[in-house]
Amino acid sequence: MESLKVKDYMIYQPVTFNPETLLAQAATKLLHAKQLGAPVIDNKKQLLGFISEQDCMMIMLKGTYHCDMMMPVSDCMRKDVLSVGLHDSVLAIAESMTGQKPKVLPVVDDDKVIGIITRSEILTAICTHLNTKDNPL
Repeated sequence: MESLKVKDYMIYQPVTFNPETLLAQAATKLLHAKQLGAPVIDNKKQLLGFISEQDCMMIMLKGTYHCDMMMPVSDCMRKDVLSVGLHDSVLAIAESMTGQKPKVLPVVDDDKVIGIITRSEILTAICTHLNTKDNPL
């Protein structure tokens, strides 16, 4: 399974946000795309942070009490973001995803975000690999 690479299973055109995107707009865009979270990038596509549905929900819930719904994602994004490369092993990433987080990882090449990979793509890669073996699932 070490031959399974991120580049073969990643999502190449995910939803991304710029730092000025309003939180409510980000939440709506994530919902429409059915994406659990998205990288926040600058105009050179460099990774600045990450915002998830869970982040949006927690902040928007607090915002209903404090009337702070118009904040940009830069004010609430996580800045300590793990990322992976195109040629990273799906198996190694799967091992890191067995806990609660992360569920979505930005894929970075030449310091630019070029996609994401989620638990679903990782599971698809493993199932596909196992199904091509002599004993299919």
